[in-house]
Amino acid sequence: MASITLDINGVQFEATLEDNDTAAALAARLPMTLEMSELNGNEKYFYLDETLPATAERPGAIEAGDIMLFGSDCLVLFYESFSTSYSYTRIGHVDDPSGLAEALGGGSATVVWG
Repeated sequence: MASITLDINGVQFEATLEDNDTAAALAARLPMTLEMSELNGNEKYFYLDETLPATAERPGAIEAGDIMLFGSDCLVLFYESFSTSYSYTRIGHVDDPSGLAEALGGGSATVVWG
């Protein structure tokens, strides 16, 4: 499993990628800087220009720090834990999500993926 760093307003978070085609395809595009939009008070998302391989499942629960793909082109970074009925493809997880919500803030956030 590969590790990446997320830089959010100068605060760095280490993340571990899953061992799957989706994570490998994302890693091949790094580094990239994304202006991620806010949704539902629990996630930031960005629609990628190109699709990633997807094998969506219903996780039932989302944990703070989960990095998922919604559909085949929407990269999602969750900063709160909650139950869900939606389907996602797992990409990875922020190793220590404490402080992630504060770093991301309430509106859109610039996240450097590398």
